[in-house]
Amino acid sequence: MDKETKSLVPPGLQYIAGNITAKDNILGASKKQGAKWAEGLNLPRRAETVFFAGCGYQYSDELESLMGLIRGMDKSAVGSELPMRLAGFQKKLGIDLAGIYRKVAVKGGTEELSPLVAAVRVLQKLGVTFGYLAEDEPCCGALLHYAGLEKDFTAHAQQTCKQLQSFGVKQIIGMVPSCTYALRDLLPKAVPGFDIKVKHFVEIIAENAASLDLKFPRQVKVTYHDPCQLARYLGLIEEPRRILRAVEGMELVEPDHAKGQWATCCGGGGGFEAVFPELSQQLATNRARELAATGAQIIVTNCPGCIMQLKEGLKELKSDIEVLDLAQVVAMAMGL
Repeated sequence: MDKETKSLVPPGLQYIAGNITAKDNILGASKKQGAKWAEGLNLPRRAETVFFAGCGYQYSDELESLMGLIRGMDKSAVGSELPMRLAGFQKKLGIDLAGIYRKVAVKGGTEELSPLVAAVRVLQKLGVTFGYLAEDEPCCGALLHYAGLEKDFTAHAQQTCKQLQSFGVKQIIGMVPSCTYALRDLLPKAVPGFDIKVKHFVEIIAENAASLDLKFPRQVKVTYHDPCQLARYLGLIEEPRRILRAVEGMELVEPDHAKGQWATCCGGGGGFEAVFPELSQQLATNRARELAATGAQIIVTNCPGCIMQLKEGLKELKSDIEVLDLAQVVAMAMGL
């Protein structure tokens, strides 16, 4: 990132972009730590088809803690911009203040990582053969593109492509909508000859939904939140709904208009929450209120950012509505 470009990019996005280019993930965290969720699953490290977990799910606990720090600072007299500038400066000196905070504030549980485990078990139950690159999984680099850093994104995309090809990857099953879109649509534009086939987890489940015997453990009303990238970029709108309707014991209830292509954004994604934390929280609360008005007991979605935002919005509303990833719902309905 040259000086002229840097002067135009907000500190929050500079921090994330620097983490991607230097550490190959959005938080600049340990990649070994990010891959811990898969311990004990016995997934092969090399395979033609790989499960792409993505930064959002692998570092969800740390991401939630960091966002708590940013939102807390934004409400203070200091604001969030200065601390983000200081965080970037301290990293240049070899001190990661945000990383230290994450380690102190992180809850240490695996609840937020369970969508990955659920997805793996569902795919295995379906007989899909796949591997997981673990700490060798590259960051998709999508946030570089969304921040307008096209030179950085192209360079990162070329490196990502070489890395995937060196491991013999021919097909990817993505979990994060943003990563899946980047791998499917953005990388081929940036890297001529990129020919790896990419599908989102939802597509695979939807293809098999009719043949699955899905029964939820209890009778429940659920509503579905469309992640922006899943619905608007990947075009996956009916697929998740088809899956939910196939689950015995579930009643799908939705807002009249704010759904599908016209679903209201949760206020997260593209680094928006790191640049405008207060506005992001307001949007999260508004979306949570819309979904709560359906009378649903569970909000289902397919994005780690949306899960984090909706939980934050429900917290503001003092609501006890549960937020689950679709992978968790399918796993529960399959008795896994």
